Amino acid sequence: MNKKSSESGFRFTVQAIVLAAIAWAVLSLLFFLLFSVPLPGQTRPEWYGVTTYILENTAFLVAGLLCLRNWRSPQIVSGRVVWLAISLGMFSYFIGNLFLAYWEIGLGESPDISPGDFFFIATYLFLGWGMIQAVVSRRLNLSWLQWLVVAGILIAGLALAYFFNIAPGLEETALDSTALASATIAPPEAPAVDKPAWAIAVNNTLAPFADILPWLYIAGDLILVMAATTLLLAFWGGRFSLSWRFIAAAAFSFYIADTWFNYATSYIDNYETGALPEVFWIFSACLFAIGAALEYDLSTRSRRTSRRRQTQ
Repeated sequence: MNKKSSESGFRFTVQAIVLAAIAWAVLSLLFFLLFSVPLPGQTRPEWYGVTTYILENTAFLVAGLLCLRNWRSPQIVSGRVVWLAISLGMFSYFIGNLFLAYWEIGLGESPDISPGDFFFIATYLFLGWGMIQAVVSRRLNLSWLQWLVVAGILIAGLALAYFFNIAPGLEETALDSTALASATIAPPEAPAVDKPAWAIAVNNTLAPFADILPWLYIAGDLILVMAATTLLLAFWGGRFSLSWRFIAAAAFSFYIADTWFNYATSYIDNYETGALPEVFWIFSACLFAIGAALEYDLSTRSRRTSRRRQTQ
């Protein structure tokens, strides 16, 4: 009797996590749909940017905690190292977003690079490491046809990276060279006196790394989409495939948001964060949370079932 009640309570907890993640994703989508497009002649209010960061950071923090719970559990079938890496990826994005929020809202700056970018790059490394370890630890072998699919996804990712990042950069460089040849010397701008001196010093220190940063994001996106594709193909069937399909969907959602952001910063002048496609970052965190909860549920139920069979 006690065992049945505890199991039903546990299942309710898993259902509650899944429903809460879906509700958070729907709430975020509605918020973006209602307020992401300002009225003609107006800009987005400050509370909109604050709210988007709250929605995004809360989702990644909760997802990181759920993945950390899987790492701490010795019953996880897919391996604790896998979930340690994914949780570190969630927390890295959370910390990076805190830096970006402070730079953008607190300081009112939109620099090409900020301290948060280093944590965003770490997010790709941790997520790629965790998802690849999930495939390697299960010793799953892909067929030649599945490898062709992975190669096709890689080629498509390279093409998107070229059109959204490399080609606009080359065009902008050519335009800047033409303008420089015919431009007159303009007087230097007055230094900003309303910003902290330490923030200006940090911006000046990080500025030399701004040129290499887009290439790191391109590499990170390619790693992410290839790892997600491999996961989706390797875990297509089987008892524990459901949770990893959510993880793969989370990685693809992250890639969609990143692709849009790269496009917007390359093609849209004076782009401000908070556009509708950026809601896919929140979708990604919610999907990671659902995948972590399902993996925990399946792993613990599998161990309880095996123990029952041994005692019978």
